Amino acid sequence: MKIVIIADTHNKHHELTLPPGDILIHAGDVSMNGEVSEILNFLNWFSVQDFSNKIFIAGNHDFFFEREIEDTIQKIIPPGIIYLNDSGTTIKGIKIWGSPITPWFFNWAFNRLRGDQISRHWELIPKNTDIIVTHGPVFRKLDVNKEGQHAGCKDLFLKLQQINPRFHICGHIHESYGMIKEFETTFINASVVNSNYELMNHPIIIDL
Repeated sequence: MKIVIIADTHNKHHELTLPPGDILIHAGDVSMNGEVSEILNFLNWFSVQDFSNKIFIAGNHDFFFEREIEDTIQKIIPPGIIYLNDSGTTIKGIKIWGSPITPWFFNWAFNRLRGDQISRHWELIPKNTDIIVTHGPVFRKLDVNKEGQHAGCKDLFLKLQQINPRFHICGHIHESYGMIKEFETTFINASVVNSNYELMNHPIIIDL
């Protein structure tokens, strides 16, 4: 099974060339300002991509998904697309869980305070999850921002140590695009844009 991974397209999805695969995962920030027109434009594009399964989460720019109720969100999502929001899905035995939550930063969408407030979300992750998709990275794993600071979530890191998923997928910190493996988990930051929101990076491909 070939999985193609992207994140942080910020309205530049039409400029992407996607390699072939079985599953397409977008790790959040599909838009720039979270306006409904941006979201619909992305969903129309996402829905016609030639993948058997298409999965996405929201990111801190995607305010639409935070301000609208679940019924409204589900009405605009085309058939064949799986939207994860502190929830999971299983595809051919592979358990995938996704969340848009990131540590608090300038009052963006889906921000939570570090500690107990954000940990409540991570406690929802099932122990047998194979792939965890969160918009933000874990602490010290592809999380260095342009100021040279580690912006990842320490609480999420502690949770991943308990679960040991095969993959952790994120975006959010544009400067830390890449893939590393530590112990049993491969960490992936799939941001396709740089800190100036210029499309610079290729989709990341993994095989299962």
